[in-house]
Formats: sequence, structure tokens, C-alpha cells
Amino acid sequence: MRPAVAAAASVLVCACLLGAAPAEGDALPDRMADTGGGSQLITAVAPAAGATKGTVTWWDRRDGRWVAAGSAPARFGANGLVEGATRKQGTNTTPTGLFTLPYAFGIKAAPPGTTYRYRPVLQDSWWCQDNDSGAYNRWTEPRPADCRAKEAEHLVSYGPLYAHALVIGFNYDTPVRGRGAGIFLHVRGAGPTAGCVSVPEDAMRRILRWAKARGRPHIAVGTRSGATAITRY
Repeated sequence: MRPAVAAAASVLVCACLLGAAPAEGDALPDRMADTGGGSQLITAVAPAAGATKGTVTWWDRRDGRWVAAGSAPARFGANGLVEGATRKQGTNTTPTGLFTLPYAFGIKAAPPGTTYRYRPVLQDSWWCQDNDSGAYNRWTEPRPADCRAKEAEHLVSYGPLYAHALVIGFNYDTPVRGRGAGIFLHVRGAGPTAGCVSVPEDAMRRILRWAKARGRPHIAVGTRSGATAITRY
């Protein structure tokens, strides 16, 4: 490859990684096998399975086309991304796939203009991750006796991270024990996550104002290519 061509290719790759808008008629959701059937979609894309950084973009379907409504830098699990159907709990990996977004929650009040279901975090709000509990992968108030505190997240103790969040419906409808629990889209911390997807607080607030129940938003998590390519979902 000639130097000039190589330089141009390098610029193009950098633009993609920074979440630049795709060419007209070639929006990422148009290349996906499934977008959930609604008019809103969030894509969370990493460059490779071992990556801990990537881009979150939220999209609207307008006049038969997908249009990007916004994007932000994202963080993934400390050990990268793995196919959701084979993920193991406690591996610090972010599950890939197409998931529902059951509801939002937060320690802070919902951003003005939010209409999506938003659950306030109370002092006795927990997310149970105990594989032996009947409340596995569920919000509970209070924490049930069969859910050990060391196997649960005391939501209020997560401070800025859970200022605002969306529940990602991974392993949610019919939970499989040992696959993982408590996977959220939430506010970014100082580094990678334990398996969630995180974005800056301003982006999280914009996403919550954007999400509408009538749009039936889903989130697709994946990589640009390979076994966990986002276009598979």
C-alpha cells in the first residue's frame, strides 16, 4: 500500500473508532441481522473481543432509515467481551448479543424529560447475584434471606456509577444460574467494568431522555468483526 493510501486508511479507521457517523445508507443497524423490532436501538461496539474500550451509539428509525441520535466513548469488562450464551459469572467479561432494556434506575432523580420507566435506588435496594437464591438476577427490597449479602450488590453503595443506569436484559427473562447477573448500562468509573457497559454521566443522561417505551429500545453489544461481531445480532 502506498504511503498516501495507508495514511488515508489510518484516518478512516480512527474515525470509525471514535464513533464517526457511517456513510449514508450504510448505518450500522442496517447491517445487523436483528435490531429488536422497535424504532430505537443502542449499539455498544468494541474493536475486538479483548478490548475494554469502544463506542456506544443510540439510533432512531426515521422514514425507513436508521439515524444516529448521539454517541459516546464506552468501557467494557476488564477481560473484554464474550458471547452471552456461553458467558460465566464472575469472569469480568461483558456479554455480547441483542438485549431488551427492562427499565432504568438511579441513585439520582431521573433527568428532566425522562419518560422511560425509572426506579429510584433506596437505602434497602439490592440486586441479587446469589445463584442459590430465588431472587437471582433481580432487584429486591429488602434483600431476601436466601440472598447472601456477599453475593448481592447494595445499589446505593455504588455512588456515582449508579447515578443513572439502564438494566440490560442479559440472562433476565429466564435466568440461567452461573451465567451472570446485574449487567447494566451505567455511568463510567475510572477504568473497565466487571461486565457492564459504561459511558460518561452526561451521555447516560442523554440516553435516558432519548429512550421512549413506544420505541421499544434494545441494546446490541458486540465487536467489529469475529465470533462476536455485532452484525450477527
